[in-house]
Amino acid sequence: MKDSVIIVSGGMDSITMLYEFKDRIALGISFDYGSNHNAREIPFAEMHCKRLGIPHITIPLDFMPKYFKSSLLEGAEAIPEGNYDEENMKSTVVPFRNGIMLSIAAGIAESHQLKYVMMANHSGDHTIYPDCRPEFVEAFSHATKAGTFVGVEILAPYTNISKADIARHGKALGIDYSETWSCYKGGEKHCGKCGTCRERKEALKEAGIEDTTEYEE
Repeated sequence: MKDSVIIVSGGMDSITMLYEFKDRIALGISFDYGSNHNAREIPFAEMHCKRLGIPHITIPLDFMPKYFKSSLLEGAEAIPEGNYDEENMKSTVVPFRNGIMLSIAAGIAESHQLKYVMMANHSGDHTIYPDCRPEFVEAFSHATKAGTFVGVEILAPYTNISKADIARHGKALGIDYSETWSCYKGGEKHCGKCGTCRERKEALKEAGIEDTTEYEE
């Protein structure tokens, strides 16, 4: 039963969710919000949806770089290097990004008479990103359910597991993670030094997956 739309970025987490729940996903939605890496990751989202026979759309959010403050929207040189747990990684927060995307996705879900919106946040996001935390997901799901005729709900099955756990799911599904994008700098290759690159390396290593990602170093 196709009852869901998924917000799919082209990164490890959402691509894993796409494959794991492919039988219930009616539509994949990507958002181009002007980040450094949108142009690198969205083609992977399109490719995987096409491979699975799932319709895909990309919605431009070109107002965000004009009015929102985040190093993610300011060019590669603005991206801090280091681990996610370091204070400077807070600069990569795009304020209420998930709230905006989920609102649009909920409207699209209702327009197609679909009951669920899927998002691929995980436990490693909780420290820095407020709109990835369990209390946010629960509250937002209450809001979309109350605010739509079909009672759209948010499904976030990875909320309380780690990125390494997600990678283990992907390993079981046979996903080739070289066909995903993580790096916030959005260069020709993954930089290997920013928080997302480090997190990617650690998750793949912990899951026992050979990392075939091309890194600058």
